Amino acid sequence: MQFDPQGEAPEDLSHAGSVVDKAIEYMIEQGIDPISIASALLGGSLGMLARSMDDRAVAGVLRSALASVEAGELAEMRRASEAEQAANP
Repeated sequence: MQFDPQGEAPEDLSHAGSVVDKAIEYMIEQGIDPISIASALLGGSLGMLARSMDDRAVAGVLRSALASVEAGELAEMRRASEAEQAANP
């Protein structure tokens, strides 16, 4: 697995993200509630992290995710998504 110059993201992250996006689209089409989708993905993600990292490293990943939320990154994504939906009804 090759890492980016900052040593943060594996080169196959884009591919994995695309696969997850397709899985989410499929579950939405199946009428699965968004909170159920998110909960299942989070549980699966934690399971994957637990198999590949120690608890301290997992906690670091979770702290990084929390910092992104607190910095408003999710709100920015939400606004962009809403703007896209408004532009393409």
